[in-house]
Amino acid sequence: MRVLSIDPGYGRCGMAIVEHGRAGKNILIHSECVETSARSTFPERLANVIAAYEHLIERFAPDQVALERLFFSGNQKTAMHVAEVRGALIQSATARGIEVYEYTPAQIKNAAGGWGNADKRQVITMLHMLIQINKSIKHDDEYDAIAVGVTHLAMARARTYTH
Repeated sequence: MRVLSIDPGYGRCGMAIVEHGRAGKNILIHSECVETSARSTFPERLANVIAAYEHLIERFAPDQVALERLFFSGNQKTAMHVAEVRGALIQSATARGIEVYEYTPAQIKNAAGGWGNADKRQVITMLHMLIQINKSIKHDDEYDAIAVGVTHLAMARARTYTH
């Protein structure tokens, strides 16, 4: 199973392609952080994020998409824009017949960090144990996308074992 996992945002949007390998090990195929200019309008920023996302769909043909569920911050304008990005991501995937799954920050911290209150550093340390990362990662958004993918792979395995 190949998954396109996303840490949604419009200033920075983490994206990763992960899959469960034949040897039972999770594999990071690709990851990136899409950055947009603060000088651009929100519609331009949204278009840039969606174009990068759709490019990854075309290039890697994921079976499923996994997103971090929206966490409301103190800034309502930011939260609304992130919700709009999520809506566009979900629509783009479902229009192509790709199933979309969502995970809360606590689910991601639990699966990728070992417990629901894990901090960023703990999650990053655990990610390096759970999936081979052979590249330099500049922004946490990219790690967050990888964590969403690792969470989805773990949850998918759990769903398989319970059926």
